[in-house]
Formats: sequence, structure tokens, C-alpha cells
Amino acid sequence: MPEEIIRSLTVDGLRYGYRVLPRDPAAGGAPATEPVLVIGGALQGMFGWPQMDDHLGPVADVVTADLPGMGTADPLPPGPGAPVLRAAVTGIMDDLGAPRINLFGFSYGAAVAFDCARHDPGRIARLVLGGVPTHIGEEQRDYWHRATRRLAEGDAEGFASLAADGLMCLDPDRHVHRRELARRYVRRSFLHALAHSGHAAESLRRALGDRPDFSGGLSGVPALVFAGEHDTVTSPEQQREFAGTIEGSRFLTLPDSDHWVVLERSEEVAALVTRFFTGGALEPAAAPLPHQTRAPVVPPAESAPATPRHHTSPTPRTGPR
Repeated sequence: MPEEIIRSLTVDGLRYGYRVLPRDPAAGGAPATEPVLVIGGALQGMFGWPQMDDHLGPVADVVTADLPGMGTADPLPPGPGAPVLRAAVTGIMDDLGAPRINLFGFSYGAAVAFDCARHDPGRIARLVLGGVPTHIGEEQRDYWHRATRRLAEGDAEGFASLAADGLMCLDPDRHVHRRELARRYVRRSFLHALAHSGHAAESLRRALGDRPDFSGGLSGVPALVFAGEHDTVTSPEQQREFAGTIEGSRFLTLPDSDHWVVLERSEEVAALVTRFFTGGALEPAAAPLPHQTRAPVVPPAESAPATPRHHTSPTPRTGPR
């Protein structure tokens, strides 16, 4: 396994960084695809994607990042964060010397990745978006504001428990693979971020306060959108409707998982992303969607999850990665 490389950059005076795991030369031949940049959720840093290293490492350089407001990077300043984050991603591409990259965004990172693709589609070879938070209702925002008040009161444990529960499907009638393992992992991750980052709480408030624009379309970039079938943050039905605004995009639901599908189905997600970025075959359920210019407005409280599409998945590892 090659040695990873850590690089530090600045954008608008803000310090941030990225990590590159160069393609394993033992794989032989030329890379099968462009470098892959992975952008995670609000508190997911550059070291949280080992399953991507395992699957993508033989075929491409794997890049993860602490963008401004994430991980060990400087916090975002007041005001809109999207222009700064776009510029930070462009800075990574330029520093890599890569004319184009593959871009994978999950949860909050999906908003960043989609924004980058819309503003500079010529530099995005392929786009994968997972757990896309296209519709966040007022009831959900109220819940998260209650959770962040726990932080203001100094109750980090209470906040971490509420935050983990708010991102997961806890309905006992819906089977979620490795639910309790994922729940404990997410809770510990929140506590770790709060203990090791002076601006973790502010990053969460920013993620809640920002209202990313998912309404506009995108063309010229091959794209895949996927969701856990029991995602309670934004339903699979709403995510599929969003995918329909991306010309020629494909959409998949993954069974027995919720918003944290990247933990509960880590191996399946990594294999899916690798197949898409290398031009591999996807299952028939991922046929191109009919294109529409803008996403239809669906009241969040009224929407029900789409009918699950079950398919065979690889056996996952014994714990969340």
C-alpha cells in the first residue's frame, strides 16, 4: 500500500487540507479513472473513508479533505459558505494537477459536490451523490435546534445522543442492517469531533442554517444518486425526484439501510461507487431517469419513502468503518 500524502492549502485566507492515497502501483497498468475526491458530512474529516481506500485504491488516486468548516480546517466566516467551498475544491484539483476529477459527496458533502459540478461541469468527470438532503422540513430543523441547545448548555453527551438518533431510522418495524453499531459509531464520532475541534458546534449550526439549492438541473456530467431505503432525513422518493433534474442520471436505493447507508452498507456503497467511476455495469434498477429541468416541490412532512428495491448485496464487514 503506498504512503498517503497530506497537503495544506489556503483559500480566502482560510487554512484547509487534503489527503491523497496514490494508486497502488502493485495493481499494474495505468489508472482506470481520474482521481476520486470524497466529501463527507459536516463533521466527517479526511480520515473517515477506509472502505473507499480499499475499493478505489487499485484503480485511482483517492483524495479526501478537511474543507473549511470541516475537520481540522479553519471555520467558515459569516455569510454564504458555498463560494468558499467551491474555491477550496478547485484549489485541490489545481494542486493535484488534475484537469478533471471524479467527485463523491455524501449528506452535507452532497450539497458541496453538486454545487461544484453545476458551476464547473467541465472539470467533473463523473458525480456520485448519496444521502442527498434535498428537503429538510421545519420539524427536523426544530429537532436539531433542540439538540444544539444541549451543546449551549454544556451537555455534549445529550447532544450526541439526540444528533445520532435524528439521523437514523429507529422504527423497529423497518429493518436497518447494523443499526445499533452505526448508532454507537455516529454518537462517538460526534463526541470525538466536539472534543477535538474548537469549531465543531459552529460547523453543525452552519450545516443546519445553510439551505443548499438543489432545485436547478445539471447536464454534461454522468451522475449517480443513491439513498438508503429507510432514509428519514430526506426520503428516497424525494432524492429520486432530485436525481431526475440531472440529465441522464441514475438512481438506486440500497436495502436495509437509512441515512447512514455508508456505515450500514459500507462495502456495498464502496463497490457501487467504484463500479460507476470506472464505467462498470450497474443493476437494471439504475437505468437513466427521465430528465426534468427543476426538482418538483414535495412537502417534506407528506412524503413517504419509495417502495424499496431489494437486491443482493455483498457481505459487509463486522463493524462500521
